[in-house]
Amino acid sequence: MTITRSTSHSRRRTLVHPGKFNPVRIQSLYSDTARHVRLALMPGLSLFDGLVGPLAEIGIHNASTTILGGAFDSIHYCVAPPDPTRQAVIAYGDPIDAGRSYMIFGNATLGRDADRKPLVHCHAAFRREDGRVKGGHILTERCIVGPEPVCVLVTSLDNFELRLAFDPETNILLLQPFEERDHD
Repeated sequence: MTITRSTSHSRRRTLVHPGKFNPVRIQSLYSDTARHVRLALMPGLSLFDGLVGPLAEIGIHNASTTILGGAFDSIHYCVAPPDPTRQAVIAYGDPIDAGRSYMIFGNATLGRDADRKPLVHCHAAFRREDGRVKGGHILTERCIVGPEPVCVLVTSLDNFELRLAFDPETNILLLQPFEERDHD
């Protein structure tokens, strides 16, 4: 097998963010404990409520989740093309209503917004009723679970909090790990 590289670019493609470069590419904290939960998102609930409510009931406020797929009565999403203002590399576009769709697979992160209210950040791939496959940033409060429960695998992040905070390199708000604070 022969591997050829594109000659149309003199160097590899890179994204150059507008802020000061941070040599630590991944901000992380360690948790020596975690809980693994299999959760069923109940029909008629939003993806947001289907995750946040049941997990809060068992004391989980920060988690990494895998959505194994299922039917949704509605999916709303957006994509992130280049930011026309150049304040950041990307900017979320307007919401897109995909209508009734089947989520093929998704990953959602549960954390807190800047005011420490629950936040769910989700990216997923889904198939619309017309058969077209789409994907993007899922607007979890506007996505409604369809007629059957949708299975989600949850790994709690017990010893730290994920919180939306300004990132000076990217010039946008990002979920970042912080030493855990008492929960409300």
